[in-house]
Formats: sequence, C-alpha cells, structure tokens
Amino acid sequence: MESMSVIFEGFMIVCFGVSWPAAIWKTTRTKTVRGMSPVFLWFVFAGYLSGILFKVSEATVRGTMSPVIALYVLNTLMVGVEMALYYRYREKRAARV
Repeated sequence: MESMSVIFEGFMIVCFGVSWPAAIWKTTRTKTVRGMSPVFLWFVFAGYLSGILFKVSEATVRGTMSPVIALYVLNTLMVGVEMALYYRYREKRAARV
C-alpha cells in the first residue's frame, strides 16, 4: 500500500510541476512580470521546501529516501528560477509605469 501512496504523491507533484517550465519560458520570452504575484511564488517555494524537509525527516526514521524527493527538488528549483526572473524583470515593470 505504501508504494501506491508514493505513486500518487509523485503524480501530484508532477501535475503541480508541469506548469513551471511554461511559466519560465513565458517570462523569459516576454520579459514581463505583469500579473505575477511574488507572495504566491514565496508560498509555493516554502511549500516545496516543507515537502523536502518532510521527506528528509521521514528518511531519517525509515532509513530510506523516497524517490519523490527528486520531484520536490526539481519543482523547488523551477519556482526559484521563476522567482529570480520576477525580481530581475520587476524593475522594468516599475520603469514603464
């Protein structure tokens, strides 16, 4: 039964993560952050970090690391890239106003 929970958790993280490459591509292409919320990005980033910490703490108890942690790390990195793009291009947004 535990393997099914790992599969479902992995599928959930993949579904959440599918949108980040598209968002990064759009931000890079348009060089605009209009409509983007830094608060939202920080909450998502914190959520993924929390997932990583949970998986690490779970591994210390069980003695084995879940492969799902790789998906949490990947998503955290993508959100981090999107946050970096936000802070890079926000000045351009302010300059236009």
